[in-house]
Amino acid sequence: MFVILVYDAGEKRVQKFHKTCKKYLHWVQLSVFEGELSAAQLERLKMELKALIKPEEDSVIIYTFRTKHYFSREVMGKKKGDPDSIFV
Repeated sequence: MFVILVYDAGEKRVQKFHKTCKKYLHWVQLSVFEGELSAAQLERLKMELKALIKPEEDSVIIYTFRTKHYFSREVMGKKKGDPDSIFV
């Protein structure tokens, strides 16, 4: 499945969130990641993030799509990360 993950974490945990997400997904910009994951990989990622999150301060939003063929992506301005490698 194709996943877009967005997080907002407290200052002390931002780097931990980034490092965890980068193990599974492609970094797109600041707190935004995307990529293809199996259901098992997504569950592992969620478990790792649950161990880091402080629910009263942090939030994670995960969008899942069965396939990446039913949406479009447009980048305006500076591209961050390497989004071209995601859609090969």
